Amino acid sequence: MGQIKVTTCPIEGLYVIEPAVHGDARGYFMETYNRRDMEEVGLNLNFVQDNQSASKKGVLRGLHFQKEFPQGKLVRAIRGRVFDVAVDLRQNSKTFGQWYGVELTEENKKQFYISEGFAHGFLVLSDYAEFCYKVTDFYHPGDEGGLAWNDPEIGIQWPELVGTYPGSADASGYTLSDGTHLTLSDKDQTWETLKNTHHF
Repeated sequence: MGQIKVTTCPIEGLYVIEPAVHGDARGYFMETYNRRDMEEVGLNLNFVQDNQSASKKGVLRGLHFQKEFPQGKLVRAIRGRVFDVAVDLRQNSKTFGQWYGVELTEENKKQFYISEGFAHGFLVLSDYAEFCYKVTDFYHPGDEGGLAWNDPEIGIQWPELVGTYPGSADASGYTLSDGTHLTLSDKDQTWETLKNTHHF
C-alpha cells in the first residue's frame, strides 16, 4: 500500500484519490489505478470500460447517470482543468439532493470516485481539457438519465460561471467570468430538475 491517499467526502460514496507521483529531472511516473491499493482502502471495484473525452473551455457535460444500470466512475483530467460534480440521487440517503465538487487538473493529478446512485458532470475551466474515466458498468443505449445542471433546488456553485437561472437547463445567457460562452449539448439542455428526474 502507500501508493494512494484517499479522502472521504462529506457525502458518503464519494472519494478523492491522490496517487503517489514519482518525479525527477526526466519527468514523472505514477500508477493511475492499482486494484490491490483500492481494495486495501475498502474500494472493491470492478471496472469494465474506460472512456475519454476532449472539450474546449466553457463546455459543461452533464449531469448524467444510467437509470437501470448505474455506473460507478473513477474520473480524472489528464490535460487542462475541470470542475467535477456529483449529485446524490439515492432516495434513502441522508444527503439526497446534495452535491459535491472537486477541481481536477493535470497538475494536481487528483481522481474522483463517484459511486452508483449519483448524477455526474463537469465544467471545463482551461482552454482545452482531456478527461478520462473508468466505469463499473457498460454504456447502455436508451438507459440514459440526466439532471438539470443549474437546478436551483440543488444550487451547484459552478466556479467562474456568471448568469441567471432561466427556468430551464438552457445555457443561453451564461458565460464564464472571462466572457467565454457556456456550451452544452442539446440533450443536456433538456434534463429535468431534481423533483422530476429519476431517483435511485
